[in-house]
Amino acid sequence: MLLRKVTQSPAICNSVLRLQPAITGAQRQTGALVAVQNARFYASQAAEAVLDKNVVGRDTTMTAEKVDKTASVESKSFAVNMFKGQISTSQVFPFPSVLNEEQSQFLKELVGPCSKFFEEVNDPMKNDALEKVEEHTMEGLKEMGAFGLQVPAELGGVGLTNTQYARLVEIVGMHDLGVGITLGAHQSIGFKGILLFGNPQQKEKYLPKLATGENIAAFCLTEPASGSDAASIKTNAVRSPCGQYYTLNGSKIWISNGGIAEIFTVFAKTPVKDEKTGEMKDKITAFIVERNFGGVTHGPPEKKMGIKASNTAEVYFENVRVPAECVLGEVGGGFKVAMNILNNGRFGMAAALSGTMKGAIAKAVDHAANRTQFGNKIHNYGAIQEKMARMAMLQYVTESMAYMVSGNMDSGATEFQIEAAISKIFASEAAWSVTDECIQIMGGMGFMKDAGVERVLRDLRIFRIFEGTNDILRLFVALNGFQNAGNQLKSLQKALKNPLGNAGVLASEITKRAKRKAGLGTGLTLQGMVHPELNHSGELTVKAIEQFGAVIEELLLKHGKRIIDEQFVLKRVADCAIDLYAMVVVLSRASRSLSQGHSSAEHEKMLCETWCAEAHERVMQDIKFLRSGTSKQIFKNLRAISAAVVENGGVVSPHPLGF
Repeated sequence: MLLRKVTQSPAICNSVLRLQPAITGAQRQTGALVAVQNARFYASQAAEAVLDKNVVGRDTTMTAEKVDKTASVESKSFAVNMFKGQISTSQVFPFPSVLNEEQSQFLKELVGPCSKFFEEVNDPMKNDALEKVEEHTMEGLKEMGAFGLQVPAELGGVGLTNTQYARLVEIVGMHDLGVGITLGAHQSIGFKGILLFGNPQQKEKYLPKLATGENIAAFCLTEPASGSDAASIKTNAVRSPCGQYYTLNGSKIWISNGGIAEIFTVFAKTPVKDEKTGEMKDKITAFIVERNFGGVTHGPPEKKMGIKASNTAEVYFENVRVPAECVLGEVGGGFKVAMNILNNGRFGMAAALSGTMKGAIAKAVDHAANRTQFGNKIHNYGAIQEKMARMAMLQYVTESMAYMVSGNMDSGATEFQIEAAISKIFASEAAWSVTDECIQIMGGMGFMKDAGVERVLRDLRIFRIFEGTNDILRLFVALNGFQNAGNQLKSLQKALKNPLGNAGVLASEITKRAKRKAGLGTGLTLQGMVHPELNHSGELTVKAIEQFGAVIEELLLKHGKRIIDEQFVLKRVADCAIDLYAMVVVLSRASRSLSQGHSSAEHEKMLCETWCAEAHERVMQDIKFLRSGTSKQIFKNLRAISAAVVENGGVVSPHPLGF
């Protein structure tokens, strides 16, 4: 009866007719979408995906394997739900407060000495000139325990939580990104696999010396022919007939700490028998490899644009005998290991770069407050004020993302893959923009080497490339979101087969679509979550999420499984997702500040309101563009222009002078 009453409305009847093909189209493509970097994905051995497309990783990354049947389980991830036009607040409101009194006190005791060390001992300009971290700096870092920040205390480390780790990484990022990469490549990815997947024997054997810095670690995934396409690696490991060891052969490029590491997390293809067919298939396996196994060598340090203090080298493995007990995780499960390492480390990049931005903003403010032009301090001019305000907003968003994700992780969340990827994309692009504007505010002074900002800009450029290029990560964000939205529509399609038994669900979904079509709100709200003074910004966020969910459904209907090839569309979808997540994290943080009466609350309110107003406009503009006929022609033009340039080997148009 309920379904019959609901469908008496002509508008709602139209929604029913539209919903059926949308669901059917979504059902066709759901199995095809890439469920990369999904914690639930790793817990299940589900149906085979029909695509062989690649998505993300470090200077490398992932490839489609299997779609998780549990994807339809109710998700707590804000990012997952916004693709469905829904709001899940459990992981974003209130803003995480995860440190107890003892943890806070311990962190305070670490922050002072760490800051003092980087201000008084470390010399970033000298490290950059020498193209290595000075020896006394390395020794000082080891004495401080900086090489084992998240290793449990019982294994010789400091035992920090993710949030505590983020705070110290932020200090390093403010002062010297070259040192930051040396430390991060060691513990954020180098031996992170041992922390996450190592058995007790592996942890006890390796972590104590890694924690003290006696042994340095490196993460070896990227190869000459496999960057973003991790599945195409050629390095291989063959098990001996006796089963006691593997023979490892291959090479890895652009390995941070490659020339100084003693312990390597190496990913190689190994023959694995398929349980269903009995056939032997090559699958990626992760190994712990010691330099002293023999056969491990490295090339000279690479000459780089930035992060020169960080050692980067090619690493070669020639007939290396790796004991079978050095397999990390399961044989054939290396993809899972690599993706979890990268997922668990990305929040640290946002934390580090929020520190970098703080340093750049301080330099810009110092110059603007003391530089007089045309009879006035330049901070009084609108052009400079807008730059500094936008720099402050970008830093605020980045910092909020970093501590939102680390807080989620410390609270036991298992779904933060999209959020972590967004934080990496946003942070690396925001830090570049902030540092570039710092140079602009400082003028010629900023361009000079002695000011120290040009080094920061050079160091920053790699962050949009490594640990998943931002272009590939955008595809990951969009495709993961589409996959989850498609699974929801698939479940609705099942409900339509039994309308009487699912009347409530169908009525709700049909009503929601009818309201969207009429331009009405669907009942979503953030009231009660955001501070009353931020209700307007909350309403803008809700409206944007409602329209975003609607356009995702429209795109699923329009493209079906071909959506994976529509990269012009996927980029814009990802940009919307990034802006939406940024809106909610600043709403959450500013709401906490207002509720607790922080001295900076009014300032944070302005940061939040300004960001939400402008982000809302960007999202709505992108959605309007995706729905317009203009987008199709522009995408067609872009493809044609690109094809012509490639075919011509460069610029096509003749010189205006004719010769």
